[in-house]
Amino acid sequence: MASQIDLHCHTTASDGALAPKALIDRALGRNIETLAITDHDTMVGYREVREYAKEQGLNLIPGIELSSQWRGIGIHVVGLGMDPAHPVIIEAERSQTEVRRARAKTIATKLEKKLQTEIDFSAIEALAGGEIGRPHFAQYLVDQGLVADRQTAFKKYLGAGKVGDVKSGWPEMETVVKWIVESGGQAVLAHPLHYNLTRTKLLNCIAAFQYAGGKAMEICCGLMDKNQAGQLKKIAQDEGLYGSCGSDFHGPNKFGLDLGVMPVFPPASEVPHVLDAIRA
Repeated sequence: MASQIDLHCHTTASDGALAPKALIDRALGRNIETLAITDHDTMVGYREVREYAKEQGLNLIPGIELSSQWRGIGIHVVGLGMDPAHPVIIEAERSQTEVRRARAKTIATKLEKKLQTEIDFSAIEALAGGEIGRPHFAQYLVDQGLVADRQTAFKKYLGAGKVGDVKSGWPEMETVVKWIVESGGQAVLAHPLHYNLTRTKLLNCIAAFQYAGGKAMEICCGLMDKNQAGQLKKIAQDEGLYGSCGSDFHGPNKFGLDLGVMPVFPPASEVPHVLDAIRA
């Protein structure tokens, strides 16, 4: 179901398919009133279009999705409402860029060994145009005729557990939460059900997240079903968390996911919205 608020989406500044301005135009066309661009580990896309969004009457919230780890598990934390000029968030972006580039180099080396062919890293950089992610490697493999399509690239080489699934190097979750909070923002635990944690481990992760200063969790995200949204609503209520919502839109796809597509957010009397915390 479409929402007029979308606090989780991506542009070509990270691994999205649409350039920042094109994403803003799409949001306007879908009657989105409040949007956060949450590119992976960078606010470049947000900075590029914040004035354009303002001119168009769109409420664009500063956003970022930071990669981290907790007990060796990759965890994503969305930051909302930070001061984009704050030295802490600028240093965080620089640090994450270094980690991401080192990770990309490792992926390239592993793919070269696996495929027994040279990987042109400069070509992958050109494809990315910004932060390099596994989707850019997937496109490179397609362009080189090494796989039929991006889906096959992930299935054979880049997906979970495959040779290109390199997760090492990300900072601890506590660190990225503090980066967001110190920059004046709200830390949001992104898509909590994506990590395939048991309920006990998820609650332990949330406890660590809150201890670090996190106060919100995504409870309505993309194509999750009503049962999943209900589970997350109950956890947010029990743990005293603000709720957030977002499509996690990366680009047009055959599954029907688009900007604003997510379960209906519950009434404020049931779960307070993270926008209330940002405004406060």
